[in-house]
Amino acid sequence: MTFSAILFYILAAIVLYGALRTVTAKNPVHAALHLVLTFCVSAMIWMLMQAEFLGVTLVVVYVGAVMVLFLFVVMMLNIDIEEMRAGFWRHAPVAGVVGTLFWLTRKPTLLHLA
Repeated sequence: MTFSAILFYILAAIVLYGALRTVTAKNPVHAALHLVLTFCVSAMIWMLMQAEFLGVTLVVVYVGAVMVLFLFVVMMLNIDIEEMRAGFWRHAPVAGVVGTLFWLTRKPTLLHLA
């Protein structure tokens, strides 16, 4: 296994951790910080694939603009997060089944051919 493959798997594990913590965090600011982690590590994966423009664009557009908008909406409008998350764990098994079906029916990409 090459160094770039090992690095890819490490970065992919960090992306999965950040995405999971983004969805399950109770505090919206912590969720936003985990989303920033996910975006930055995703940009590193783009850099690993030698797509520097896409990596930099992901950081500038998503981390720079979308996260500012997200924090503005959450913090300034004072949305009640607990009410929105009331049915999260009740619907988690259905979401897991749907996610598994999507994963099983995916089409191969260029990463699978490498």
